[in-house]
Amino acid sequence: MAKRPPKPESTASSDDTINIHDQKLHRGAGGELHQFAEDGHDILTTSQGAPIADDQNSLRVGSRGPLLVDDFHFREKIFHFDHERIPERVVHARGYGAHGFFETYEALPDITCADVFQRAGETTPVFVRFSTVAGNKGSADLARDVRGFAVKMYTKEGNWDLVGNNIPVFFIQDAIKFPDLIHAAKQEPDRAFPQAQTAHDNFWDFISLTPESMNMVMWIMSDRTIPRSLRFMEGFGVHTFRFVNAEDKSTFVKFHWKPKLGLQSVAWNEAVKINGADPDFHRRDLWNAILSGNFPEWELAVQLFDQDFADSFDFDVLDPTKIIPEEILPVRPIGRLVLDRMPDNFFAETEQVAFMTQNVPPGIDFSNDPLLQGRNFSYLDTQLKRLGGPNFTHLPINTPKCPMHNFQQDGHMAMRNPVGRANYQPNSNGDGPRESPSRGYRHFPAEEQGQKVRLRPESFADHYSQARQFFISQTGAEQRHIAMALTFELSKVGNVAIRERMVSHLLNIDETLATTVAQKLGFQTLPKPTDAAMPTRQDLAPSPSLSIIERGPKRFEGRMLGILITDGVDAKLLTGLADAISKEKADFELIAPKVGGIIASDGTLIKAHHMIDGGPSVLFDAVALLTSATAIDDLMNEAAARDFVADAFQHCKYIGYDQSALPLLQKAGIADVLDKGVLPLPGEEGLSAFVAELGKLRVWGREPSVKLGKASPQPK
Repeated sequence: MAKRPPKPESTASSDDTINIHDQKLHRGAGGELHQFAEDGHDILTTSQGAPIADDQNSLRVGSRGPLLVDDFHFREKIFHFDHERIPERVVHARGYGAHGFFETYEALPDITCADVFQRAGETTPVFVRFSTVAGNKGSADLARDVRGFAVKMYTKEGNWDLVGNNIPVFFIQDAIKFPDLIHAAKQEPDRAFPQAQTAHDNFWDFISLTPESMNMVMWIMSDRTIPRSLRFMEGFGVHTFRFVNAEDKSTFVKFHWKPKLGLQSVAWNEAVKINGADPDFHRRDLWNAILSGNFPEWELAVQLFDQDFADSFDFDVLDPTKIIPEEILPVRPIGRLVLDRMPDNFFAETEQVAFMTQNVPPGIDFSNDPLLQGRNFSYLDTQLKRLGGPNFTHLPINTPKCPMHNFQQDGHMAMRNPVGRANYQPNSNGDGPRESPSRGYRHFPAEEQGQKVRLRPESFADHYSQARQFFISQTGAEQRHIAMALTFELSKVGNVAIRERMVSHLLNIDETLATTVAQKLGFQTLPKPTDAAMPTRQDLAPSPSLSIIERGPKRFEGRMLGILITDGVDAKLLTGLADAISKEKADFELIAPKVGGIIASDGTLIKAHHMIDGGPSVLFDAVALLTSATAIDDLMNEAAARDFVADAFQHCKYIGYDQSALPLLQKAGIADVLDKGVLPLPGEEGLSAFVAELGKLRVWGREPSVKLGKASPQPK
């Protein structure tokens, strides 16, 4: 029998110091014990009390190898994080989904044996869930945030979950830091705000101490995080994956979803007002598009490369904070995604859908990207917690649409069990399924070697070069927006030291950007640039593919024109404008002083979609003012009418007007500063040209000199 250990000798001192087994512990105000590290802070431990030597890196084989299952610290940290919320998702809580199909463009047996890519023209059912990341389930759609873009393909060889975002890079390089990132971004725990935004101390404190986040900072402070519509944003698989063919030949692959209607975002001031006018703006837009038959569509494009390219590329392809610019490695379209049906029940489908990065069919495999490997390990815990047990695949939205057989049984909410006597394998009864060496999933037989270490590879150490490349790839308007976003977010940070650290990082990205932000924040002098693990490269060329404006659609298709109308409106002009909009495959909505509608010049009653107080111009991509001389005086008394025009001008939108609306332009303060985006409506024969002009979407040249109410010169 083992001898019971002696009872620890405990001696209390005057400073509440306790000695236990020669360890000096300190008792806190609440009676809890503390053991301090060399810097005076508590020693970080596991939940079992084991001290942690490295909380920055997961355990892996060598510096670039796969993660190891015996990393108990990472396992515990992710396990606890995944179980923090019930039943709401910890991240991506606010989501909206739709059904559709994926159509393969061409057979790809040379690069992958995945069944979904074996027959040209074949369609595969899909369910897609879009989401914000930081906000809770009841937050608003237009928060400045990364958007989730998760696609579940119900292939003939099982479900394939391509769980991505609308941004191709991420904040961190190692999944062990994900709980810290989300804790910092979410509401501060002592006050439970701010909601669905990162403009607070905790987030920027973490970011300013995490140089690897700087490339992502440029992306999240850009207009990518305030998309005009879910239909007008890209999606990315983020990580490097593998295609594997029948001969076990591996090809690295990065996945891109390209919207057929082009990219488009809103202005920040516009986003704030949209959230007030319609916090369900993105949901409503997707719902209306699908219900009206204007099905959203994306192309699936891939960047394919081999090990030689990976070895010669300027950055490590396993680093999730980096991209491969499309100018260096063009994308190849291989299929299209069409969303054509809304869920029958939001909870049963959009809320209960379970995405997991590890859900892949044969022919698709993983790289050693440490963030991807961590996600593969984590997501099963997430679904177990959210959906109550191991049988969440029994829910219809998660059930594969191909045959499914195994010996898994019982458990919470089991809806099916194996049939027959034998519930194990091997068995001599001949019952149940058997493995198939020829058709079953085979992992790519990569060779791995190295020490078991917690280490970040040196090839991950350049944190500023691609951040600079992203910034210099933006147009002047987009660069202004990044500076404005950084200024706004950091202005909400109370700790001046955090602001200074961020400006120090920005100096390693672009000195003009850093100076602009520092001046706006009231800095008297610039801090020194942050010491960089690797100097910022100045030789990376701009990548136009990174700009939203440069890649704009150049057409108004899929957009919405807001038409402000009054009694006496020219009926023929209104009808002609509506026809021109329809021919452009766009849509329009009518705004009137009363939602009941107006009486047009020909005596007909025209119902409105919105009353002027409930249909602000922020809800539309462009506006037209169709009034009448008899009704303009009454409209001038509507403060909302003035705001309708002033906001459209401030947000650099195209404004069409008939001559009777000139007094309203005057009241809005823009009659004396009209530019090329404020257009008198032509006769019926010229309306098509007017609508074609709307395809430019915005007059960004107006933005630097918007001075509502003052006759200041405007760009022409």
